[in-house]
Amino acid sequence: MNRLDRNARILAVSFAAMAGMVDAIGFLASGGFFLSFMSGNSTRFSVGVVEGAPYVGMVSLLLLSFVGGVIGGSLIGRKNLLAHARRQALILIIISLLLFAAPLIASLGYLLVALCFAAFCMGLENTLFEREGSVSFGLTYMTGALVKIGQGIATLISGGARFDWVPYLLLWLGLVSGAAVGAMVFGAFGLNSLWLPASYAGFFALVLLISPNRRRA
Repeated sequence: MNRLDRNARILAVSFAAMAGMVDAIGFLASGGFFLSFMSGNSTRFSVGVVEGAPYVGMVSLLLLSFVGGVIGGSLIGRKNLLAHARRQALILIIISLLLFAAPLIASLGYLLVALCFAAFCMGLENTLFEREGSVSFGLTYMTGALVKIGQGIATLISGGARFDWVPYLLLWLGLVSGAAVGAMVFGAFGLNSLWLPASYAGFFALVLLISPNRRRA
């Protein structure tokens, strides 16, 4: 996160907010499961297996969908055929289309398929800042960011760099503020609330397409 320029940091915080929206909407629509926080789903999977809970199949599909999204996003541009900004834009376009389609699929009675579409999108999103085949930092889960915040404050207290932890705080604030917005709009629009992050992704895809010469993150 600290290696990114100012514009890339703004994008990262914005993408984290989008992930927060999707996760909150999915959490409420599914009755307590996550579309981006796969550590939580992994714990629920293990507990469900031990207890013989009926939701094990659903959480398994969400986990697989998320991993599938990571695979798909990592393959996009793997051969360096796309400039970084255009690669990000293509991923965001796919996310926008799938999130737009998800409520329509749910309205036909296929809620689980819709949730899997959204989980796939969250896997895709985590590859937006991929560097040399590895994800630089997570956009949809904040455990690592909170660790960086704690380490940065410890460094500050011990006389080191003062502000290295601030970008991670902004990343965390982006996710939690996005989750708050997602929870609010879900109360009014239900799963159709996914059209908000779908529009969000489409907007930033357009920004990246018209500004293709941004420095590589």
